[in-house]
This record gives sequence, C-alpha cells and structure tokens, in this order.
Amino acid sequence: MLEVLGLASLDELIDQAVPTAIRLKRSLKLGAGQSEAGLLAALKQIASQNQVFRSYIGMGYHHCITPPVIQRNILENPGWYTQYTPYQPEISQGRLEALLNFQTMVMDLTGMEIANASMLDEGTAAAEAMTLSYGQHKGEANIFWVSAACHPQTIDVVRTRARPLGIEVVIGDHRTFEFDQPIFGALLQYPATDGAIYDYQDFIDRAHSAGALVTVAADLLSLTLLKPPGEFGADIVVGNTQRFGVSLGYGGPHAAFFATKEAYKRQLPGRLVGVSKDAFGRPALRLALQTREQHIRRDKATSNICTAQVLLAIMASMYAVYHGPTGLKRIADRIHTLTATLATGLKQQGYTLGSEPYFDTLRVEVGDRQTEILERAKTNQINLRAIGTAAIGIALDETTTEPDLTDLLQIFSTSATSCKGESQFAPTSPLPTSHSSPLPPHSSLLRTSPYLTHPVFNIYHSETELLRYIHRLQTKDLSLTTAMIPLGSCTMKLNATSEMLPVTWPEFAQIHPFAPLEQTRGYQVLFQQLEDWLAEITGFDAISLQPNAGSQGEYAGLLVIRQYHADRGESHRNICLIPESAHGTNPASAVMAGMKVVAVACDADGNIDIADLKAKAEKHQDNLAALMVTYPSTHGVFEEGILEICQIVHDHGGQVYMDGANMNAQVGLCRPADFGADVCHLNLHKTFCIPHGGGGPGMGPIGVKSHLAPFLPGHAVISPTPLSSEQANGNSPLPDSPTGAISAAPWGSSSILPISWMYIALMGASGLTKATQVAILNANYIARRLEGHYPVLYKGKNGLVAHECIIDLRQFKKSVGIEAEDVAKRLIDYGFHPPTMSWPVAGTVMVEPTESESKQELDRFCEAMIAIREEIREIESGQVDPKNNLLKHAPHSASSLLTDSWDRPYSRERAAYPTQWTRENKFWAAVDRIDNAYGDRNLVCSCLPMDAYE
Repeated sequence: MLEVLGLASLDELIDQAVPTAIRLKRSLKLGAGQSEAGLLAALKQIASQNQVFRSYIGMGYHHCITPPVIQRNILENPGWYTQYTPYQPEISQGRLEALLNFQTMVMDLTGMEIANASMLDEGTAAAEAMTLSYGQHKGEANIFWVSAACHPQTIDVVRTRARPLGIEVVIGDHRTFEFDQPIFGALLQYPATDGAIYDYQDFIDRAHSAGALVTVAADLLSLTLLKPPGEFGADIVVGNTQRFGVSLGYGGPHAAFFATKEAYKRQLPGRLVGVSKDAFGRPALRLALQTREQHIRRDKATSNICTAQVLLAIMASMYAVYHGPTGLKRIADRIHTLTATLATGLKQQGYTLGSEPYFDTLRVEVGDRQTEILERAKTNQINLRAIGTAAIGIALDETTTEPDLTDLLQIFSTSATSCKGESQFAPTSPLPTSHSSPLPPHSSLLRTSPYLTHPVFNIYHSETELLRYIHRLQTKDLSLTTAMIPLGSCTMKLNATSEMLPVTWPEFAQIHPFAPLEQTRGYQVLFQQLEDWLAEITGFDAISLQPNAGSQGEYAGLLVIRQYHADRGESHRNICLIPESAHGTNPASAVMAGMKVVAVACDADGNIDIADLKAKAEKHQDNLAALMVTYPSTHGVFEEGILEICQIVHDHGGQVYMDGANMNAQVGLCRPADFGADVCHLNLHKTFCIPHGGGGPGMGPIGVKSHLAPFLPGHAVISPTPLSSEQANGNSPLPDSPTGAISAAPWGSSSILPISWMYIALMGASGLTKATQVAILNANYIARRLEGHYPVLYKGKNGLVAHECIIDLRQFKKSVGIEAEDVAKRLIDYGFHPPTMSWPVAGTVMVEPTESESKQELDRFCEAMIAIREEIREIESGQVDPKNNLLKHAPHSASSLLTDSWDRPYSRERAAYPTQWTRENKFWAAVDRIDNAYGDRNLVCSCLPMDAYE
C-alpha cells in the first residue's frame, strides 16, 4: 500500500499528512497493550468491587429480566450491534421493522397518534418536549411548569435545557396550581416519583384553556393497567423503556420514547420510521420526514439529536413481541399484586403510606426511623430510596419475589433489633394472605382500551418462533459481519468481541444509577482510569463522561463555554462562529446553548477561510463566545492553519470548541488541547470502539482545559460531598456545577464504558498510534487507487488526505444524469454499504475505511467503484440508456430478478453478480429502491394492517 503511494514507511506518510507544528513530540503515556485474556481478568477484578444489591429505588429505573433469546441473539449478536444508522433503507429493513414495532408499542400503550424511534433517556426526552411546547406556543409566555412529583433527575435536565433559552422553570403541585402565571407548557409524572397515581384530567383541561401543552412522563409498563395519557388529554408523552428487558447498567444505555399528536409530526425530535413502497410497489420502510433533521435545518433545527438508542429500542420492542399484550399485563398484575401485599403488611406494622392508588411504588412514612431502616436495608444488601427526611420509597419490579417481601417487612419491623444478613431473616412476619386492591375495579383510572393488537405482538411467544423472527430480520440488514461499511465521518471500525463481553456482567449490568457510591467502587475506578486515559490522549485537564451521545457532548461543551463567560461577567458573549462545512449538529447545538450562529466561509480547498474568520472575529469581538471547528476538517484534510485559527479566536476573547468526530485521525499523533482547543467532545462510538448498534447507543464525553473544569456537568441526585478515600478508593462523586445535568444518569450510559476501557488498554500507546497511522494509510490508498477514475476532492499540501476522502460524482449528473444516489445504490449490489452520501458536498460520497479493514477488503471496494465507473462509461458512450440501466434500477432484490418477464437492457446475472465475490458471498437487498417522496406524502408510522403484507 505504501508503494502505491510512493512512500517508504508509515512515519513518512504521517510526516507528509499531518502538519509538523501540531505533532505530538512523544509517545502517549498509556503503557503497552495487553492480552485479551489478561485484561478481562483485570477488569473482572475491578468489576468485583461493585456490589450488586437488590435495588428498590425506582425513580424510573427497575431491575428486569432480559429474555435470554433476546440477550444472546440481539444484544450479544454483532449482526445487530455493528449495524449503522438506517440511512440506506434497502439494506436496513430488519431493524426498521423492529423500530416500527417499537413505535407501534409506544403509540398503543400511551394512546398517542405518533411516536419516534427512541430518544436518549427520559430526562432529555422531557427537555425536548419542553422545547417543542415552547416552539408551538403563540403567546409570549416563557414559563414551563413542572410538577414537583416528577423524577428529580428529569427536573435537573429540564432546568439545564431551559436556562440558555431564557425559559423559566417553575416547580409546583398540580393540585394547588391556579394558572395565575402565563405558562406555555407543563410536565407531569404518571405515576408520580413517589408512586402516587393522580387523575390529571382537570389539570390538563385547565392547562389547555390557558394555551399550554401538557407533557406526561409515563411508566410504560403501568399503562397496561392504567388509562393511557392520550385518553386524558396529554399532548406529549415521554418515558423510558428500560424495564422492557434492558439492564439497569448504572444508568444506561436505555431507549427513551417520545409520543405526541400527529399535528406535531414535523416538530417531533429524533428519528421516525415510516412506511413507503419500493420500485415495484411493495411495502418498504424508511426514515421518514428527513427534512426535520438537524443536518438539513442546521441553526433552524428544533433539536440537535442525530442519534437514538436503536439497539436498546429493538430489545424493548422484542420484549413486547415476546410477551405480547397478555404477557405484559401478567407481569404488571404480578408486580402490582406484590406491591399491594407489601402495602398491607406495612400497614399492619402501623406505617402510614403515601397517596393511593399506586402501581409498583410505595411511599412509607417512617418519621425519625429513616436512617435506621435505610442502614438495616444496606446491611442486608438492599437499597431503598430516602424521600425527604421522614419517608422511604420502595419500588418493586419484575424480579421481585415473595421472599423479597418477607425481607422488606422484616427490615421495617420494629421487633427486629438486629439484621446482619439475609440468613438472619426469620419468617416472623408472614405475608398477608389478603389485601385490598389500590386500584378499584371500576376506577376511572383503569385502562379499558385494547393495545398491541397487531399480529406481530401476538405470534412470537415461544423461543423458537421469536428466534426465527429475530434471525429473519437480521438477514435483511448489512452489518460489519457482512462487509466494510466505509462511511465518512462515522468511523465504522471493528468492535472486538472481548471488548463487548463485560457489558453483560452482572457487576456492571445490574447496578442502579442512584445506588450509593460506596457500592460502585469498581465503576468509579473504571471511570477514573478512562478519564485519565482520555485526558492523556487529548491533552485536556478534565473529562466529563456524562453526555450520552455526540450531540449531547457538543451541547455540553458549549454550555461549559457559556458558563465560563458568565462566571467572568461576560454573559453577553453569545456569537458562535461555525464553518459552512460543519456538521449540522454544530449550529443546532449552538442555538440550543443560547448562541447566535455566524457562518465562516471555506476556501476552494475546503479549508476555513482564515481571512473571513479574522474579519468576523474582529467584527464580533465584543460578543464572541466560541468557534466550533472539526479537525481534521469536515472535508477530510489536516488544515495547516489550525494553530492560527485557534489563536485568532483566543485573541478576540472566544473559546475554541473542537468537534471530535474525526479524532480517529489524531490519536497518538496530535492532541486537540495542544494546538488550541479549549473543549472537545469525543465520540466513543466512533474513535473508541463502542459499536453503533444500528443507530445508537453512543457516548459523547467532553474534555476541557483547567479553566473550564469548574463548569463541567453536575447532577442533582448525586451528593456533592466527596467520599473518604477508604470509601471510594480516592474517587469523588460529581461536583456541584452551575451547568447542571446534561443526561438523566450521572455518568451517562455507564455500562458501555467498559468497551472503550478495554479498547484503550488492549491497544496501549503504540497500538493506538499504529491504528491512527493505518487509518490514514487506508484512506490515502483508496484515494490513490480511485483518483484515475474519479476526482478526489480536498487534499492537503502534499496531495494527501487524512482518514477519509471525498469522491466527486457531480460530473456524471451533468453528463448522463447519474447521481450520487445511483452509485450508492449500485454499490449495494456489489455487497457494500454505501459511503456517506452528498455530505459535506452535495453530489459526492465520503469514504472512511478505518484501520480495521484488510487490504483485501479495501481492494474489493476499490474494484467495485472502478467497475461502477465502467458501467457509467457505457452510458456516456451511448451503449446504454441513461434512464434504463444498472445504476438507475439498483439495488436489485432477489424478487425483482426472479420474475417471468425481463425487459431491461442488461442481464439478471450482471445485475445480481457483478463480481466473483458476489457469486460466493451474495448479500441481497431486501427490497428494491424505495420511493422516499411517497412515504412522506402518505405518512404511516406504525405497523401496517395485515392486508398490506398480502
């Protein structure tokens, strides 16, 4: 490969590709790489420092049972977890169907008209509901009213999101609020955080009369028994599907949901799966209404969300498919019955309980016994929730058993003077044999409407049938198990199996996000080591692991900058300079952070126009807050002027935010903090090997220089008082922060952080550096092999690209009407996922091979692209019709080829088997090319009726 480039070594390549002025002059201080077996043993030792208690804390998080058929065949299956976002729907029909099931499940249970394909967590979903409500309000009200009965972490995230937008959050009691303040929206919890179930009908009617939209944060499982919010007037319903078979994971990842009325479909944040049709009129699925997305609307976007929690949403939807409506209701009934039994027992002991009715959570008034009871519970490895100073919360779940109730009653018993272990529990407090139901059979709060009536939720209730259904869907999707996914800016690299194994270890998976810190020493050790490693790799002084997506990392980084300016008495600094080439999340995040976007031009080579940057920095120097810059550039080039760019911003009072999307070209070679960045987010799901999971989970932690460290995200639920070194091995909980919480859980999606920990430790300093070198080599090898066939846009001063390259296809649209989409779809016939299409330059494809791919695979891709060029040349020469050819009809499904008649001017064999490799390893697109416009004109976002499948 080096010979093709005319170079003698990797070092020579890097010397020519990466500007000398920013090169790291030493090796990373990370030590040597270690063996898989040795590291798994070491990580097991760290994990063993976590204590897996029975947690009855609740607050939206519950122990549950992941059906083994789902754990083994989805969560642990690379055919599912290495897929990319379904932007190429013809090779994504399996996960799109699973997501359509998810949307249908949410719509049915909430009673709403439309739902999206998952959100990051319940807190951010509630915050998105607030901004939707704000945007829809026609008056001048800027108050968002929030019930004090909401989960505290949700309130924290909502407050964070409201502050930069100038929204005032008012906390109150829905039973006493008089609507004497102008509000644009309200947020309610159903059931309430302490378990109470309120009839919100009157409040919602009054809110609507006041012109406000009402969001209800609901427990999805409870809605199998309770009247759904859509039936009592909710405008938006949000929540979390974690208890549908997804482990606690110390806070994530979990799939939240967002459901609303169809009137707000174009304001709906996140992704939306819709039903369309393919070229032969057959039903086919796709992401609908893409014009809503931030990468198109940019600073006009209503949300910066560019990812979801697809893998977890699929697990939750399969949980509903497996259990069906009857099974889900049986689980809910059992939990509810156990809760009522526990309530009766506690009353018999003389305790006063909170409001009735309830579903699975009790508030127990304990007076001055709170500390004593909590300590007795901990002694017996049970976590309960302290509510105020005189009450305790108990939330039961799917895993609760009758012996658990006996243990709980014993803990609350006034006669038990000593509780040192479960073995000491004596059956002195037998369970009540009868209890009165807290949900009267004729209550107006009971659900009477049907749900999950579609056949998909009523067929696959045996493991055999579900296994086959899961496998059928998997075969419709192209993943890294099939071929290279050469997506520019997305870094679809190998996710080593050894890195994935710890995710399901109970020591990581079965920890409640609000478990006491002394029970999570293993996690704290892992966090600290990972933060130290990321700080060394980036050069920053402090790291926050809280942001649970790249978009959240961008937002967090800008909030940190905003708070920094405010702390210095310069809160007027609100101008954010953003290059025209930036990813759409950049301007969307800036607007969410309360900043005004000013675009900076790019020159003919795709670099930031330094003269334009200087002029705009000078023009706005009194109000300049930040520059957002991606490095290497969005165009895949190491810009020579990056040091000058950063200096210009600093000279005019601004801070430099670096988008870390392209960090895979920097690790071990250069560090953002060294060449001028003040803050940077890191896509762990790109550079540091967390798999994309079909479009999520992701993690987007941020690194900052020391002057920004005091403004890193905090969390309302975590005590700011540090533990002693003996308690937490020298680690401290999150600090107090004026920024507030970015995510619902203190450390974001904690359970997938062992993946990045394993990746860095396996590779070591030299391995990480070598990986970066090879990623740059692979991209340049592809560029060089293809440059005689296609123009390659944007190269550095020595004619080299960074870790990705842009292939220009615009000439073919002008000459023969062939567009980038035609080339992309034809690549599917060759067995490849298409590269990133028409971004950052319309009419191009951007290729990023990563370091994981072999020369054999790179050559196969190049040969496919060269062969497609020959197919285009046949059109150019007049041999083939410009509108009736291999590219215009691609991709070719098996069903389109296996027909009695064939009237196309090329053979079926050439359509299906363009190479010898495809003859032996054919991946078939499940459908033919999909009609995108039809799907948007005829929006259907839930499971089709059965006649559609006939």
